[in-house]
Amino acid sequence: MAHGAPSAAYRYAVSFAPHPGSLGWLAGSHWLGRCAALLQPLEQRGIAGVSADDLHRLTAAPRRRGWQAPLLAPFALAPGTDWLSLHQAVQALAHSLMPCVLPTLHVERVGDVLALVLPASHAANSALQETAAAGHAALHRLAAPPSGIEPLRSEHPLAQQAFRFHLPLTGPLQQVDAQTQTLVFDAAQEYFSDLPPLKFNSLALFAEPTPGADFVLLDHVEMTP
Repeated sequence: MAHGAPSAAYRYAVSFAPHPGSLGWLAGSHWLGRCAALLQPLEQRGIAGVSADDLHRLTAAPRRRGWQAPLLAPFALAPGTDWLSLHQAVQALAHSLMPCVLPTLHVERVGDVLALVLPASHAANSALQETAAAGHAALHRLAAPPSGIEPLRSEHPLAQQAFRFHLPLTGPLQQVDAQTQTLVFDAAQEYFSDLPPLKFNSLALFAEPTPGADFVLLDHVEMTP
């Protein structure tokens, strides 16, 4: 289940993520250049007209977090709360949710990053917002108060009014020029155009072992209502 000592992690994240080994997981992990399950780098796809260094820098932020769509912003455990309590709470949450198949995702600019998102009008958006709200209600008591550390740009705050389901593909686009941004956007559209439908049938638990370290996929907790 877990890599290392999850009880000692700096922060945890509860997210959607395809199961390791699935096409959805492999496609996203190769795009980012890292597998958060195997804890190893992966070769990134080359993009004509974009240097390998530019692509590596542009994908650095989501690569550190791994291939995941956050349902809650990463959080530290409250004093007196341990990994077992968190895992049990996530299990209870997962057992209260209904699995579903997500509609076809598409590449969109979200703020200053590229991400895979749902069609804006699809009913799955409200269902996922409800899931995120349920997660906030169920896990809020286990999270330590905010420490004042500035959140990552693509992370939404714990408050649910800012939530939007997305699988980040890049960090801030302003790191590269407009032509490179266009080339990366077009390449992402082509790369993910034949991504098979993703099943939302589990909650993924990630951990940030130490401040600034790469996130590690700890477990997939199945939905079994």
